[in-house]
Amino acid sequence: MNKKPKHVAIIMDGNGRWAQKKGKNRTIGHKRGAKVVKEIVEEATKNQIEFLTLFAFSTDNWSRPEDEVNLLMKLLVGSLKKEFKRIIDNNIRLCSVGNFNTLPDLVKEELMFVIEKTKINTGMVLTLALNYGGKEEIIDALKAITAKVKNSIISPENIDESTLIEHLYTRNLPPVDLLIRTSGEERISNFLLWHIAHAELYFTKTLWPDFKKKDLEKALLNYSKRERRFGKTSEQINV
Repeated sequence: MNKKPKHVAIIMDGNGRWAQKKGKNRTIGHKRGAKVVKEIVEEATKNQIEFLTLFAFSTDNWSRPEDEVNLLMKLLVGSLKKEFKRIIDNNIRLCSVGNFNTLPDLVKEELMFVIEKTKINTGMVLTLALNYGGKEEIIDALKAITAKVKNSIISPENIDESTLIEHLYTRNLPPVDLLIRTSGEERISNFLLWHIAHAELYFTKTLWPDFKKKDLEKALLNYSKRERRFGKTSEQINV
């Protein structure tokens, strides 16, 4: 590959459908999906991806059955505990974006523990989007900016792109270069709306529990063949 993305984001979709196709309960799909996360994080590290952001739980997911939501939260806590040593050994820094307020206390405690313990790591930044919604992120940023304008901390004339970015949940993340979505769905689903403004989109019919290392390699290879112009012409970027 002649070029690699700096920031890869993944919408991990298809756990429930994977289980249903096999005549199993949706929870089995989520458990298998959690194992795939470990494999893909390892592969992303090997490929020297600097930032990997995973859409783990959206603000819309609260509308799912209560037992399914509870399982997802337990899986998250269990995965953080189980993979903690591996995260440390691989020099991975864990971060999280989203609204923490409505997350269960056990989730917040384990999440903040791992984030604190890995904050000095210098390898890949692994970000979990939890209770996250792109529209909500932008609205919260605007509320914070409006409050500062009201209190004369910020002048309206000085508001620009950087001002908004500074107030986003994702302010410490670079723009997304490659957005991958599994399961065959071809939509963004309210994910990283600001940061994907110039992202390359890659959709695959593979359900998340079946997404292997070779599938990530295929997505990265596809990205490497794309011409990223950012509004310029091919002649301009190939000078």
